[in-house]
Amino acid sequence: MTRAIATRSQSSIRLRGRSFMAFVLAPVPPIAGWLAELDNWIKSSPGFFAGRPIILDVAAAPLDAAGIAELIRILEERGIRVMGLEGADIDPLGSPLPPVLKGGRATGEAPEQRPQSDERRDTPASPQRHEPSSLLIETPIRSGQSIIFPYGDVTVLGSVSSGAEVVAGGSIHVYGALRGRAMAGSMGNARARIFCNRNEAELISIDGFYRTAEEMDPGLRSRPAQCWLEDRTLKVAALD
Repeated sequence: MTRAIATRSQSSIRLRGRSFMAFVLAPVPPIAGWLAELDNWIKSSPGFFAGRPIILDVAAAPLDAAGIAELIRILEERGIRVMGLEGADIDPLGSPLPPVLKGGRATGEAPEQRPQSDERRDTPASPQRHEPSSLLIETPIRSGQSIIFPYGDVTVLGSVSSGAEVVAGGSIHVYGALRGRAMAGSMGNARARIFCNRNEAELISIDGFYRTAEEMDPGLRSRPAQCWLEDRTLKVAALD
């Protein structure tokens, strides 16, 4: 008689890494003034923080654990969910606060170089992975779409609709109308620029410095324009 042998299926539990680009909020005193500026950003870019990993860097804000918890509650009221902390001098064990993250660095920043041990000095180095330095979008970006490319420049051959956004580590080139949001130099590149064939942007930003549509010169609307950062001030000028 044949006996059936039960076999245990392979476990479905797997530990895998997955990389997301997290945005960092770094409050500065006075916190009330910083929150007012944040509210201005949210008003100009509704839904921007929805579903995004957010890190709260409190290094410049003199807050204890209770103050950080209160700030996180205030941010949650604005639809911002904090996934981790940086710059916090608190004991994470037993705390209801998000974890204090270690070893984070801006995307595109070179990792820390460590001297090789004698045993590894003769081992051939594995080939490095080179990320593309530019991204070409050949179709228009529709409302609600989000293009995030932290490695370099983004070129859009069509238009960027109202309610859409382009986030680039380098410069942004839009050959059509820019009606949505364009955020260049998102990883700390102050030399990045924004170029568009028709400036109707809801918001433009370079290295975190931004202007909303209401803050732009009306004479620059619906015209070819470029944007750049000069002395920590965002400049907008016509190209024609």
